Amino acid sequence: MVVPWRLLGALALVLAGFGSAWQFQDWRYGRQLAEQEKLHSETLNQLTRAAATAQQAEQDKRLALEQRLSASEQTHFRKMSDAQLDQDRLRDRLATADLRLSVLLDATDVAKSCDVPTTASAGSVDHAAVRARLDPAHAQRIIAITDTGDRGLIALQACQAYVQELSR
Repeated sequence: MVVPWRLLGALALVLAGFGSAWQFQDWRYGRQLAEQEKLHSETLNQLTRAAATAQQAEQDKRLALEQRLSASEQTHFRKMSDAQLDQDRLRDRLATADLRLSVLLDATDVAKSCDVPTTASAGSVDHAAVRARLDPAHAQRIIAITDTGDRGLIALQACQAYVQELSR
């Protein structure tokens, strides 16, 4: 049997060409994968930075909101304390007879058995109007009712301020 060396040589050259072409193709594919990996890594880094920036912005917003709410709460507490002090002073003045509550009476009322003198005092706002003094216990109850109303209004204002801060 005669081995055709030329045919074997040509076959070896063809196979070597295919092998080198395959290696070249493999090298190009590896380079493309490396470029894609680099782009993917850069994209992930950008997304991470954007997420960190957004998170910091949200934390800053939350901190600002907490500070505004704290200031609002301090204002509300101060108003409630001031209202309590005013009510306490008023109660003390009523209890010591330093202050008396009175009501205006209808001048056309026929039952004038509880008239108070109509002379206007130096501190009076009404000009010679007919007035009757309230019993101190009733005056205390009226002050308690106004105190409850004042506290309710202050609490309502605080709630409204809270909702306005949250809705910003």
